[in-house]
Amino acid sequence: MRDGDELERAARREVERRERLERARRTNIWLYLTWLGSLGWLVVVPALAGAFLGRLLDRLAATGVAFAAAGTILGAGLGLFLLWRRMGGDGP
Repeated sequence: MRDGDELERAARREVERRERLERARRTNIWLYLTWLGSLGWLVVVPALAGAFLGRLLDRLAATGVAFAAAGTILGAGLGLFLLWRRMGGDGP
């Protein structure tokens, strides 16, 4: 009967291992989704801020959309730089 006991223990350990992995996978999915969302904001916020400031400068200088376009591009560039710096870390 000793082989039966070892087989039962091995099966129980395998079930417990699979349950732990499933719980960890569910937790990690939400962790990674929130991490990706925060990375997206790193690009969006500077781009919108650049567009807003550029639009203000366009109104003051009456230049059409030149400053708004430049501000958007510079803001997106800053956001991509921040994203690149953040991705250099360990992740979530």
